[in-house]
Amino acid sequence: MSDRIYTLSGYLYEYQKSVTQPEEFWARIADSFHWRKRWSKVLKWNFDEPNVQWFIGGKLNITENIFERHLFTIGDRPAIIWEANDPNEAGRTLTYKELFYEVNRFANALKSRGIGKGDKVIIYMPMVPEAAIAMLACARIGAIHSVVFAGFSSSALADRVNDCEAKAILTSDGNFRGSKKIAVKAVVDEALEKSSVETVIVYERTKQEVTMKEGRDFWWHEVIASESEQCPAEEMDSEDMLFILYTSGSTGKPKGVVHTTGGYMVYSQYSFDNVFQYSEGDVYWCTADVGWITGHSYIVYGPLLAGATTLMFEGVPTFPDAGRFWAVVEKHKVNVFYTAPTAIRALQAYGTEPIQKYDLSSLKVLGSVGEPINEEAWHWYHTHIGKNKCPIVDTWWQTETGGIMVSPIAGITPTKPAYATLPLPGVQLCIVDPEGNELTGNSVEGNLCIKFPWPSMIRTTYGDHERCKQTYFSTYKGMYFTGDGVKRDHDGYYRILGRVDDVINVSGHRMGTAEVENAINEHPKVIESAVVGYPHEVKGQGIYAYVIADLTNRTEDNLINEIKEMVSKIIGPIAKPDKIQLVPGLPKTRSGKIMRRILRKVAEGSLDNMGDTSTLLDPDVVTKIIEGKK
Repeated sequence: MSDRIYTLSGYLYEYQKSVTQPEEFWARIADSFHWRKRWSKVLKWNFDEPNVQWFIGGKLNITENIFERHLFTIGDRPAIIWEANDPNEAGRTLTYKELFYEVNRFANALKSRGIGKGDKVIIYMPMVPEAAIAMLACARIGAIHSVVFAGFSSSALADRVNDCEAKAILTSDGNFRGSKKIAVKAVVDEALEKSSVETVIVYERTKQEVTMKEGRDFWWHEVIASESEQCPAEEMDSEDMLFILYTSGSTGKPKGVVHTTGGYMVYSQYSFDNVFQYSEGDVYWCTADVGWITGHSYIVYGPLLAGATTLMFEGVPTFPDAGRFWAVVEKHKVNVFYTAPTAIRALQAYGTEPIQKYDLSSLKVLGSVGEPINEEAWHWYHTHIGKNKCPIVDTWWQTETGGIMVSPIAGITPTKPAYATLPLPGVQLCIVDPEGNELTGNSVEGNLCIKFPWPSMIRTTYGDHERCKQTYFSTYKGMYFTGDGVKRDHDGYYRILGRVDDVINVSGHRMGTAEVENAINEHPKVIESAVVGYPHEVKGQGIYAYVIADLTNRTEDNLINEIKEMVSKIIGPIAKPDKIQLVPGLPKTRSGKIMRRILRKVAEGSLDNMGDTSTLLDPDVVTKIIEGKK
């Protein structure tokens, strides 16, 4: 593509152009896409409201930019390579042409059930090609998809179904995860006891017995059987909703991050092409799940818009053994490999023996996503997986940003372990002190903000625009606040320091402390709880819960296990606290606010400097918490 960056001087030139003439810069990038009607104005924005619109008046369909734009030239190229959970099960490969026909057939099946433009569709599926087909079919007909990670509980699923008023759920009978078989449809059935949707379409994956409700539940293979392979794409406005993706917030209620069509399309392909330096014919593998933003932008939309071959993996890194990732790399001759620091650290614990039996010589680029990668893991990854020849793109971004914001450009930006290095063109970073004053120059540390819009940024939180404003645009006037701390070193490189708000980054997945606390507090024996993150050698951050409870008729161990199971049931296993400490009280100010800073220090084992505790209502509580820590 003509917008590819090839040299460091080219990056510096493009970056300068993108911040001095942002509208001209993004108009040039957007012109390489297919628009049914070109936009009349590139950008309108006001961060105080907030109101951001890109490519105003432009008409398009994102799937036409994946299929019709490419079919004549790359129709027979593999679009999706699918690797099953069990290495002995045959995988599948879908060419662009085959994927196009599958998307059209399923889009027609959705239309046959009365689903159309503007309708909300929940996708709660395993990592099979049909998950991507479901997303693209929704986009084809203008329905708004909301993918929910298929490890969330029925209660968490019901919350999301109800919040977006979903008309349909697309799911499976079950899924395979390592040695387990998980009853996915049963979770949907339980969720629908608290919600109502008109249509449930079930993909047959595990062939386990399920309950099918007549008139509501349909088998995937049956609904597409008689559908045409042709389905005209719905014309969408650039600012029409493409998808809603729920993320944990600092209040208990999950927030639906809204992304729109035109800007997200432009940014997801532009960032994919440049960060990974994808070359025609490369096999690209992102190990994320489509239930997260990484799966949206860098398994489905970014790679397919770029005409890439994207690999989808159903399994886990340690099944049937700790060499599985490397077996897949060898089998499919993977060139670009993008995974999470959590996975790297987990595999690091197995040593290098599981790596040695596999040929990793096809690898050209390695990537890291989800949380800052620590130096030790970075060096292990670079040495043992990349054989000291593959650049590592340590990417920083969020569900709300829609695409990668800070990252090396593979093979072009000189890297530095644990540093995300430099912003992508069009990304105007800003470091501020707690009062919101910008810290200029190098060798500074503060809170990371962005002071100018970019095409794929969040537009609102679904059904609650005020929440969007309060969460992202009210802390510092005229800026988007990321919630992350950052330092800029003497070279001008950025190192992300992690969350500064009440969100914990567990294995690259953001969990709101309030959401976990609400789940803990559901237990009848729990009086009050407080949750903080603490350093975890595999997950990056673990969940540490302090709980005040009534131990009548319970042993401490029994109660702790019951609380963990309750959180797992309400939110999902991913939110289960790693440590629960039963405490006599919580450190509170006289106004009743919990001093989480102190709880974090205790959880981390940093007991030397508790900072100012003069505002505490009862300083003795801290001593008792420290004494009770095991």
